[in-house]
Amino acid sequence: MKKWLIATAVTACFAAQADEGMWQPHQLPAMADVLKAKGLEIDATSISKLTEFPMNAVISLGGCTASFVSPKGLVVTNHHCAYGSAQYNSTPENNILRDGFLAKSFAQELPAAPGSRVYVTESVTSVTDKVNQGTAKLTGDDFYKAIEAAEKKLVADCEQDDGYRCQVYSFHGGLEYYLVKQLEIRDVRLVYNPAESIGKYGGDIDNWMWPRHTGDFSFYRAYVNKAGKPADFSKDNVPYEPKSFLKVSAKGVSDGDFVMVAGYPGSTNRYRTSEEVANQFEYYYPAAKELREKVIALIEQSSAEGSDARIKYESTLAGLNNYAKNFTSMIEFYGKSTMLADRRATEAELNKWINADKSRKQQYGKVLAELDRLVKKSDEHQARDLILGYFYYTTMPSVAERLYRLANEKQKPDMEREPGYQERDLNRLKNMLESIDRRYDATVAKAIGFELLSRYAELPASEHFAALDKFWGIENGVDAAKLQQKLDAVFGDTQLGDKATRLAWLDKSVADFKASKDPMIQYAVAMYDTNEKERNTRKQLSGDLMKVRPQYMEAIIAYNRAQGKPVYADANSSLRVTYGNVKGYTPKDGLYAVPFTTLEGITQKDTGVDPFNAPKAELQLIKDKQYGDFYVKSLDSVPVNFLSTLDTTGGNSGSPTMNGRAELVGLLFDGVYESIIGDWNYDDDSNRSIQLDSRYMLWVMKYVDHADNLLDEMVIVK
Repeated sequence: MKKWLIATAVTACFAAQADEGMWQPHQLPAMADVLKAKGLEIDATSISKLTEFPMNAVISLGGCTASFVSPKGLVVTNHHCAYGSAQYNSTPENNILRDGFLAKSFAQELPAAPGSRVYVTESVTSVTDKVNQGTAKLTGDDFYKAIEAAEKKLVADCEQDDGYRCQVYSFHGGLEYYLVKQLEIRDVRLVYNPAESIGKYGGDIDNWMWPRHTGDFSFYRAYVNKAGKPADFSKDNVPYEPKSFLKVSAKGVSDGDFVMVAGYPGSTNRYRTSEEVANQFEYYYPAAKELREKVIALIEQSSAEGSDARIKYESTLAGLNNYAKNFTSMIEFYGKSTMLADRRATEAELNKWINADKSRKQQYGKVLAELDRLVKKSDEHQARDLILGYFYYTTMPSVAERLYRLANEKQKPDMEREPGYQERDLNRLKNMLESIDRRYDATVAKAIGFELLSRYAELPASEHFAALDKFWGIENGVDAAKLQQKLDAVFGDTQLGDKATRLAWLDKSVADFKASKDPMIQYAVAMYDTNEKERNTRKQLSGDLMKVRPQYMEAIIAYNRAQGKPVYADANSSLRVTYGNVKGYTPKDGLYAVPFTTLEGITQKDTGVDPFNAPKAELQLIKDKQYGDFYVKSLDSVPVNFLSTLDTTGGNSGSPTMNGRAELVGLLFDGVYESIIGDWNYDDDSNRSIQLDSRYMLWVMKYVDHADNLLDEMVIVK
């Protein structure tokens, strides 16, 4: 019943809004006629086959998307996706984040930041029945644990093959489950990133804006051992040879051309209830935006421009700024939209439709009310949860807590441990501990800690944790001098700042932690029981939500099918395909935004001051009109960025934008300001994605940075 329901709903929606939807690859054959009419030239069935071209050339970096563009494991993605690796390898004396980096040979390539991965998806298998088996009568914590145990068993069986990472993904709120199997390549190296004044041109000012002139691209390379298997970094490793790779187009696209993207979008919320919408936009986004902006200010105040401390936090700042602006747009467009009223009207129509049929009323009649009750319950402590969530940016307290939790989990058999603390997770945890050296400064952390603990102390007494209050000495409110003294002692006396010491704690016992005199370790021990109690409470609530949400989604799907509306799963970091056309838009009355920007736009914006400080060599090339092979007559220049109607979100960054022949014509890196709210409410008129044009990437590589070795390695088609 459920599989038929979803499949029918997918097929029925195509006449509605053609470019809306983040589609699972297995859905695409049913869309073949639509895709062909839009401009797809290859067989639509091939896009559904993950082990064939072009899908096996599209990869995940675990937060961003990328693609293979050579037979020697060369990977192209966004500059901002490789930002952390460039930052990790930068020092005040050799700041490759600022100045750029190009390896002219394999030997010159640099290890990416610890924990960097290339994931090649090889199979997606429906496991809904296996996950749900025996859970029909379970609720709350029991239901949560049963689902978790089933998922761990499926993952363990899947990972019997060495070198693979597997995960069970939930679709439609738990209505369906799929097991995803990915080859996990662990030796990833930085090959090339242009100077920040190209790769991040316009900076946070231009972020989410159009017109855009950003060269948002970088290159990695994937390495394996001589047997072709994933392995940790070694000088003996060799470049990975993918089964296929994308050709790069020097011809590019024109206004109106068909484009498609395959990638790993993070999350959307298009099926959330009106109660969830109201809380997110009226509480969470404003509160989180203000907290982000405060943390940004504290980092900048505590670390001088160009200092080692500031370099350590450049990647963190980029992420904070990105979503601070994202939240600003969310709040702005929600305030002048009818989204909440529309969502409430839709729910009223849904309830009317349910109540019009006796069997539907029996099946779905109480679902929405129960879901709203559970959602409200989950928001009861959101002010406290938000503040303590941002306490993560102090780094060391959460590191100590994770290490102590690992010590406790290791006392259990592996299959009984919490996800994230099994044997399969230890290498990732080790990588995280290694990366901290280039992402942490005690002075910055203390400034953030003081601010957040002060805010926490102001909450009502009912929101306090006794153990947290006692450790930081804030049982009776904040005495600024005493709190600063405590922070100085804890952050100053801990030995966790030393990498070897941190790594040694991976093998310590619970008794070792309890006997430790290290103040940060003592903090973790002091908080453990409180944290464990909170985790168990969340499991109970999560289990109840996991039971109700699929029922709600089943009702939504059935209703949308009846209305002929599009039905696709919200994004959840799994592989999706979207399609559309190159197209401009009207951001406001009387203004039309054309779909291409050009080299001349760079010079028009340039001030010589960051973030509008293009390299002098680039400015001279533009002045001399050295367009070379990438000149476009209709633009009388070289295109830099372009707009499309592709339906995308965070996680799609770095996704290859392909033409009808599956040639790479761009890299998706952003959306326009007006489309940010599309995570919640899609609008065909304002939804636009921003792509780096492949012709600008090739132009920079050839004329600015002389990356001839990489150009020779790729297959470039005209």
